[in-house]
Amino acid sequence: MDVDGGGNKRVFHRLGGPQSDPSKNQKVCFHWRAGKCNRHPCPFLHRELPPPPSQQGLNGTASSKRHHAFAATTDGPSARNRGPNNFNGGASSTWGRTGGTRVFVRKMEKVCNYWVQGNCSYGDKCKFLHCWSMGDSFSLLTQLDGHQKVVSGIALPSGSDKLYTGSKDQTVRVWDCQSGQCLGVINLGGEVGCMISEGPWVFVGIPDVVKAWNTQTNSELSLSGPVGQVYALVVGNDLLFAGTQDGSILAWKFNAVTNCFEPAASLKGHTLAVVSLVVGANRLYSGSMDHSIRVWSLETLQCIQTLTEHTSVVMSVLCWDQFLLSCSLDQQLKVWVATQSGNLEVTYTHKEEHGLITLCGMHDSEAKPVLLCACNDNTVRVYDLPAFSERGKIFSKEEIRSIQVGPGGLFFTGDGTGQVKVWKWVVEPAPTA
Repeated sequence: MDVDGGGNKRVFHRLGGPQSDPSKNQKVCFHWRAGKCNRHPCPFLHRELPPPPSQQGLNGTASSKRHHAFAATTDGPSARNRGPNNFNGGASSTWGRTGGTRVFVRKMEKVCNYWVQGNCSYGDKCKFLHCWSMGDSFSLLTQLDGHQKVVSGIALPSGSDKLYTGSKDQTVRVWDCQSGQCLGVINLGGEVGCMISEGPWVFVGIPDVVKAWNTQTNSELSLSGPVGQVYALVVGNDLLFAGTQDGSILAWKFNAVTNCFEPAASLKGHTLAVVSLVVGANRLYSGSMDHSIRVWSLETLQCIQTLTEHTSVVMSVLCWDQFLLSCSLDQQLKVWVATQSGNLEVTYTHKEEHGLITLCGMHDSEAKPVLLCACNDNTVRVYDLPAFSERGKIFSKEEIRSIQVGPGGLFFTGDGTGQVKVWKWVVEPAPTA
């Protein structure tokens, strides 16, 4: 019980003792939560209110504020083994349903500022988090420090034991995957807008050019043509596509004879910068600052549909099986599915309290599909698919702009401070009976 050293009766009454007045204010003191209430007596509660029955712990009693609990239930083997390649085609009946999936119990969702600075005196008794995540499914392995500005791209070339990170500090850093040490810094003379890897190649978008490195031959190429910053890169149908600041999408094709990339096409249609690209189902999907998504045929390179349901910048697009997922600063994540006519329509909309920045799909330690959604409140939400039940949350000092899947259950996040964190999916403890 939270009473003062002298066992003050007024405090005891305010905390809900037998003699407490039911007419008292049942609101929790904001200043007490922040650890600095100096009112004696305070008209508000100095304790957390018990959660409603649906939010209680696995044993029927309220869970500790600092404990992270999952309730795992199933509705048959299909619920336990659902993956991205066997989603039910009738998506409207499964997206957003929590039945048969984990339930994430929300707790105090704030990282202790004093802990971040290394001087919290409360230790385990602190009401705030002393870690950078909530949830039992993944853990932080290490962090890579060196970049001075936001990390805008992370890449792991095939066959390489190096990790590449690009930043708006105009550098690319090369890290040793075994030791975590920085092996080199490449100064580009321009802010890195994006970075991807394809086979042994690493592609980096900077203003007015795309840099290409072959990590096996150590060859370096510069692809000219973009106007302004290159915000997005993707490879599909043997073509390299770049989304640029002027709203165009440039395409190059690799010529093995001359060992260079030759201009192949320029896709016009967006009226503002193209900031996200993804390839799937023989289509190229582009998200733009003009609030639209355009669907392009990879065979003809013609726009075959324009999606206009978002009301702000379409920050990220992701293909998952027969679905297209998109997120925007309008705080909405939309799931699209093709109709019989072949056109995409929204089958489910997930709403957040903050704008969404980037999406990343992967599998957890049990090969179940998971979606990571970075929001502009400096967090990443972790959801089971297709139910969108919350698995956990990742916190950061500033916005997380880059998420990249690695081998062996690893994934990487890069934030606005220039820090790269390495995470690993872990085997979850068996649910309590």
